[in-house]
Amino acid sequence: MYKQIENNFMYHAPKEGQPEKYTAIREKAKELAYLIDSQCPNSREKSLAVTNLEQSVMWANASIARN
Repeated sequence: MYKQIENNFMYHAPKEGQPEKYTAIREKAKELAYLIDSQCPNSREKSLAVTNLEQSVMWANASIARN
């Protein structure tokens, strides 16, 4: 567990090719966010959908950075 904690809580400088992956993930998520915004009525559920999409991007990017 020590190694995992150390890895999860350290700065991970971007390596070659990683910034492009981050950008691709963010762009696709932004497309989905706009779709959700245009198709869903303003509501708690819509807000949660967008919040969870933001979390998905964050975790996807963390998986790239950490591994």
